[in-house]
Amino acid sequence: MIIRSLSADDPIPMNLLLDADPSVEMVEEYLANGVTVVGEHDGNLIGVYVLLEINPETIEIMNIAVAEEWQGQGIGRQLIEHAIRFAKEKGYHVIRIGTGNSSVGQLALYQKCGFRLVGIETDFFVIHYPEPIFENGIQCRDKIRLEIQLREEGK
Repeated sequence: MIIRSLSADDPIPMNLLLDADPSVEMVEEYLANGVTVVGEHDGNLIGVYVLLEINPETIEIMNIAVAEEWQGQGIGRQLIEHAIRFAKEKGYHVIRIGTGNSSVGQLALYQKCGFRLVGIETDFFVIHYPEPIFENGIQCRDKIRLEIQLREEGK
């Protein structure tokens, strides 16, 4: 897989981004201010993630998605590891990610990649999304926040 920044000439992979976040408005907002990175195989887009600087020390993975036919093959892990390397190279101290309480597979993956649970935003998906979201037979209500400390405080 080739992982590269999305160029100005590339079409935005909105369908893939909306698989991970059903809000067009939210996706457009972080796309406008973030860095979009894509994964390709034989010229075909198979994954994407968007990073957004929160402050000079913190960057967040706002969206990460893998094409359905490529899921379960380690593509998501490769994209996350790429994002972590990018954050380290750019000098960030923290990389964070959030996901829904119903995203059982994603919660496991993020922890396997070194993220630790740091908080819960109660009713985030109820407040910010007009339609209820269900996944794995569970209503997605709360946003689970996870982080990796890339540098020790004061270093």
